[in-house]
Amino acid sequence: MSTGTSTPSKQLLSREASAFQRELEVERILKAFKLNPYDILDIDESSKPEGIKRRYRQLSLFIHPDKTPHARAPDAFDLLKKAESELSDTAKREALDATIAEARLQLLRSHGFSTSTQDDDPKLRGLVPSFKVQLRAKVKDLLIEEEVRRRKAIKMNLANEGLEARKKEEEIATRKRKAEEDKTWEESRETRVDSWRSFNNTTKKKKKTKAQILG
Repeated sequence: MSTGTSTPSKQLLSREASAFQRELEVERILKAFKLNPYDILDIDESSKPEGIKRRYRQLSLFIHPDKTPHARAPDAFDLLKKAESELSDTAKREALDATIAEARLQLLRSHGFSTSTQDDDPKLRGLVPSFKVQLRAKVKDLLIEEEVRRRKAIKMNLANEGLEARKKEEEIATRKRKAEEDKTWEESRETRVDSWRSFNNTTKKKKKTKAQILG
């Protein structure tokens, strides 16, 4: 009797463990540094394109919203998709790898090590926190700095675009006002001409009358 119920119990426990692991993975993805797709996919920077795609497929299937009850599983799924897309973009991946390389150089220099020091060098193994942890933190700092500069540039461009837009609006308003003034001037032309003629005629009559009186 006991043998008959043990297998279903193990299956239930296995399912619960799997569900728990899925939720843990969702939490890990949500907490990962958003500017570093390697962190989101939890994959090494040296991974080849096919390895990145394989990792993405594994994780996306594992935490798919249809399989995971976690409320934010869709957000984690979107983050995975964005990370894979960025690493599949050659230009974006090269820029990210360049930042990581720069972070590594800066970290080695800060410890007084040669920039040619390899990751398996005994000197790096003795570091606390580990070199890998320190490198991840340095990469994070540099990526944040780049993002701040990028946002400032966007803000400045928007400000410049706004200034240009205001200038154009002012130019259009000036041209419109000038056109209206010209139109008003033209429309009042006949009135001005009539007034001038009337003034002229009145002046001539006064001169004639004065001449008659004097004559």
